[in-house]
Amino acid sequence: MKRKRSVPPESALPGVRPSAGAAMSEHRAHRIIPTSAERPGFLRPRTGALRSTLTGLQPAIRVVMMPRDANYLGTIFGGVILSYIDQAGAVEAHQRSDKKLVTVAMHEVKFIAPVLIGDLVSFYTETVKLGNTSITVCVTVEATRAVAPHETVRVTQAEIVYVAIDEAGKPVPVR
Repeated sequence: MKRKRSVPPESALPGVRPSAGAAMSEHRAHRIIPTSAERPGFLRPRTGALRSTLTGLQPAIRVVMMPRDANYLGTIFGGVILSYIDQAGAVEAHQRSDKKLVTVAMHEVKFIAPVLIGDLVSFYTETVKLGNTSITVCVTVEATRAVAPHETVRVTQAEIVYVAIDEAGKPVPVR
């Protein structure tokens, strides 16, 4: 018999406040957003039917989760999601620089909802900071459930720092 996993209500998650409905820019290519410390409710669960809560944004990547990515409970391994977060962040970072970029940090990833086999997972990206040698990208992950009513839930959010390097592996300006 399959065990069903449930997500605790927003009020049961420590440090997570209910959604206030943050406005998002439709022009993501040039939008710089504040750091996580400056954004109240950085990680907050969101739900909705069939459409993203990130209005106007296109995901950097979308992936349907397959059985090979799951544990025996039917939920996707966190490491699989982390790998896709890194790839999505790299897609955004490479829009800002043509240099070779390496991942140097991934800040606080808290999973607030499970991802299930068959879910369509969308990885939305925005540049947070463009430094001299580094690019910081925020990746927001949402899953659209494969079964009716096909709700969309916030899974996690993370900030990733990429550094531009030369052939010797030394930091160089991103531009």
